[in-house]
Amino acid sequence: MSEEEQKESKEQPEPQAPDMVEAANKAAERLEAANKKSEELVKRQEGLAVQSALGGQSAAGQTEEKEGETPAEYAKKVMAGEVNE
Repeated sequence: MSEEEQKESKEQPEPQAPDMVEAANKAAERLEAANKKSEELVKRQEGLAVQSALGGQSAAGQTEEKEGETPAEYAKKVMAGEVNE
């Protein structure tokens, strides 16, 4: 190699490793901030679930299922002749 080629090869900038490290650090900071935010949201959701359960509102918006007829209803059907044995 000639002296000019050696000078050119020395003058070429090295790979931008510091920029890559800086970018990775920024990405890590964003991830940490997002994790912190999600932890806060989970705590809020847990608190709301506890309030809902303790407040008796855990079944809000759900229809109540009828388990069967009461003995009084059955007696009325028997007296009316609507029950087939």
